[in-house]
Amino acid sequence: MSELPVSPACERNKGPIQAVLKCVFEQPGVILEIGSGTGQHAVHFARELSHLVWHTSEQPGALSPVQAWLASARLSNLHGPHALDVSAAEWPLSRVDGVFSANTAHIMHWPEVVAMFQGVGRILVAGGRFCLYGPFMRHGEHNSESNRAFDASLRQRDPGMGIRDIEDLNRLAGDAGLSWVAEHAMPANNRLLVWQKAPERPEEGA
Repeated sequence: MSELPVSPACERNKGPIQAVLKCVFEQPGVILEIGSGTGQHAVHFARELSHLVWHTSEQPGALSPVQAWLASARLSNLHGPHALDVSAAEWPLSRVDGVFSANTAHIMHWPEVVAMFQGVGRILVAGGRFCLYGPFMRHGEHNSESNRAFDASLRQRDPGMGIRDIEDLNRLAGDAGLSWVAEHAMPANNRLLVWQKAPERPEEGA
């Protein structure tokens, strides 16, 4: 695998993330990963969580690394990568049981973050869950000096980037029909946030 693109961060955090996803996505189902990056996460999760059908995606023009990892892994429950523009009216998949995304919200510009939540709310089945991993603020405060410095470097590189506040994301989630479930501490001052689309109510008299 030496010729494959490798993200050291993915290698460090894939185990802790998988431990949470195993509980969040406990039942068999179809999962869409938004922003698969190198493809390392997808291969690891599809291999270890074999009850899930894992669909990868990336921005158009950034599919090659994911394609390389998927071709090397040859897993029957691993698909894609799909070209995904989160701002598009239609996404490659129209119905999924869960969505996962890592280290995307602080790279996207805010309108794209809004579009991502709207899209997730659109394609999730009732009771489906959205897991978002990365560094986050709470009430405008960073949880570490390293995250503060990282945020400053992002905004210096591109003013549209930046670490997002959990309260702001919760408002987007609510607008998309999602409710807060949990927050999990992760390595290197990161968090894994979980929201759920409202389950269907049983019909009266049923």
